[in-house]
Amino acid sequence: MPEGKYCNKTPINTPEEVNFLLSDTSGSQYYKEMESLDVDTALLWGTIQKTMKSRLKTWLEICAHCGMCADSCFLYLVNDRDPKQVPAYKIQSTLGEIVKRKGKVDNAFMRHAMEVAWSQCTCCNRCGTYCPHGIDTGIMFGYLRGLLYQQGFVPWEMKIGAGMHRAYRAQMDVTDADFVETFEWMVEEMEEEYAGLTVPVDVENADILYTVNAREVKHYPEDLAEAAVLFHAAGENWTVPSKGWEQTSLAMFAGDWAACKMQVESVYDAMERLKPKRMIGTECGHAHRATVIEGPYWAGRENGLPPVESIHYVEWLAEALREGKLKIDPEKRIKELVTIQDSCNYVRNQGLKNATREIISYIVEPGYFVEMSPNKEHNFCCGGGGFNGIGVFRKQRNKGLEKKRDQILATGAKLVLAPCHNCWDAIRDLEEEFEIGIRWSFLKPVIIKMLVVPDHMVPEE
Repeated sequence: MPEGKYCNKTPINTPEEVNFLLSDTSGSQYYKEMESLDVDTALLWGTIQKTMKSRLKTWLEICAHCGMCADSCFLYLVNDRDPKQVPAYKIQSTLGEIVKRKGKVDNAFMRHAMEVAWSQCTCCNRCGTYCPHGIDTGIMFGYLRGLLYQQGFVPWEMKIGAGMHRAYRAQMDVTDADFVETFEWMVEEMEEEYAGLTVPVDVENADILYTVNAREVKHYPEDLAEAAVLFHAAGENWTVPSKGWEQTSLAMFAGDWAACKMQVESVYDAMERLKPKRMIGTECGHAHRATVIEGPYWAGRENGLPPVESIHYVEWLAEALREGKLKIDPEKRIKELVTIQDSCNYVRNQGLKNATREIISYIVEPGYFVEMSPNKEHNFCCGGGGFNGIGVFRKQRNKGLEKKRDQILATGAKLVLAPCHNCWDAIRDLEEEFEIGIRWSFLKPVIIKMLVVPDHMVPEE
């Protein structure tokens, strides 16, 4: 069967197409059709010839099969050190085989490659940290996902997620009007508590352009109001764009590179239209990676940088505390054991480990912060990322959570700070699965609870 009704090689581009695929509950028909989906071997090999550059070719060729990447992978460790979970084996047996066979692979092989690409790797890039040859298997798996997506072998949820970005320029069915109205509504809810609280929309030449994760608009709108409170408390000249406000990219997890380009260009258009001094993205790791680290290359920016300086929320928060823009009531600092989850996407991939620990020094009473072991750039992936929402691979994902569970238990902490949406979601799911008695939080609500409210925000009697 060349194309199925639900499962096919055609990207989703409209809200109607999104809703049609959503109507196939849990993707049951989608996966049935996938079993008969043809592989366009000519297209597959042609794409590889056009897009596989010298770096990937070299990595595939120079792998020494030394196995030093094995212990770096949390999925290898939790699966009884199964040799088939060694990162080098996983990529050589999938992408390596496709290249070796010049694209002449069948349906069964592609479905197997899809399972490996999305249930046996989170593209956390930890293996690349330890490879003696500098081979980054996570980067290669990202490339493999792109080949699989093009052929229609992509998990149902990821096909929908990429389609959302094409249809809405957001990872969920949230329109620009929904975003502005929700932000304004949530700020209004807190006006009585914080005088003068507003959400500036489309202000040109502001010091800060703030971008968010669509999940905040749809599921955690209090996060929007909390951001407004902290920006106002810090006396910042900030704004949000009415278009280009969504910083995330499920398309990156799906391997839909065309949608990645569409999504990041919408954010860059907002930067160029409003001309802020810098952009600050919310507490989300993959959003930062997609917009600040990978995005410039998708958008074809020769300098490898976004149009304006762009930083993660933890960088701004550390700066605001350091410069005294935000002041903490020392009596309200955390006085219980607390640990922090280092996000792969902004700690390992951009080295922001010190910013989070600087924040900790202001908000946690000395002696109560406990590091996970290992930590910082050596920390294990939480199992979030594109692994979070794929129902068909839920069993494998829950198994993967065991490593983070054990890390948290070893700290003795009952509170986990997780300044990243996918990490937050993974740790929430971890608690639901294993019931180890922990709490988890973004930084914004923790800071607000101990914030010294400046005089200009204290309501009149």
